[in-house]
Amino acid sequence: MNKLKELWERKWIRITAIIILSVILFFTIINIIPPKKNVENNPFIKADGALPMIAAHRGGGVENPENTMLAFREAVKTVGVDIIESDLYLTKDGYLVYNHDSYIDETCNVNGEISLDEVKALCENKENRHYIEDMTLSELEQYNFGYYFTDKDGNRPYENIENPKELGLTIATVDRLFEEFYETNPDLLFIVEIKNEGELGYEACRILYETLESYPKYMDRIVVGTFHNEIEEELREKYPALMRGAPTGSAAKFILTQFLGVNIFDDGDFACLQIPMSYDLGIEVALDKATIIRRAHRRNIAVQYWTINDPDEMRLLIELGVDCIMTDNPALLRQVLSEYEAKN
Repeated sequence: MNKLKELWERKWIRITAIIILSVILFFTIINIIPPKKNVENNPFIKADGALPMIAAHRGGGVENPENTMLAFREAVKTVGVDIIESDLYLTKDGYLVYNHDSYIDETCNVNGEISLDEVKALCENKENRHYIEDMTLSELEQYNFGYYFTDKDGNRPYENIENPKELGLTIATVDRLFEEFYETNPDLLFIVEIKNEGELGYEACRILYETLESYPKYMDRIVVGTFHNEIEEELREKYPALMRGAPTGSAAKFILTQFLGVNIFDDGDFACLQIPMSYDLGIEVALDKATIIRRAHRRNIAVQYWTINDPDEMRLLIELGVDCIMTDNPALLRQVLSEYEAKN
């Protein structure tokens, strides 16, 4: 009886050992096999040994009024950013303009000379908001998009200017932005998010693509994102030449497969992974991980973190080797990067 028990124990030890070795072999193989690249050529991945690229989030809203030509010019010409990042909305008459929200009340003087707090209280009722999709470009251009901008000293330098268009403080359009930098900065990169959904989103995709056809050097220097599944499918099916950012679901799946070590099963086809340093899922999940960056690079995916305005967080991401840091304060990031340049 004891001999039979001993044989069974040996057998189960062998079976357990085989299972463990098989699991180890499985995970080893799937992490050794070179995965298929999501994109062949990805200009959003920094060169080996290079410092991260600077992306001016909304053009950089700390030093200048966000999403204005003034902000974009300062970011590119003065700070020397690598990437302009912003959101796109479609006007009533078919122009793509830059703005973070679907309405303009909190970024310009469309409601007259009232305080920003009064504007926010007014906009709690959605019927009081001035939505971009309900306005023509000429209507939008009447307003000063630097009106509520407050500088670091608490001043509002553009509150009472007579001609905001001369300073680049009227609403900015996609075609004007491309035209502004096409000859002088052909290597400039763009991150855009199409905010409209449904039919308006489809139209926004079409107009963006047709605008890029007039600026062909930028066609493969732009990555397009969206939170709407139908717009993601529209981009994938009708505009495959455009690189896409990871939608929320695809980003979550990619990160999960990396944490579990089964990244070979991720089937995403995006060019850029745009993520915060952490995400709250009931518990705080840290995303500032070298493994995420390393495994993304194996598939030629660029890793871009948002929105980083703290110098210590910037330094942490630089040390990790991220491809891009999105910031509202590109001048600060330039200063932090200069510390590393000085060391070399």
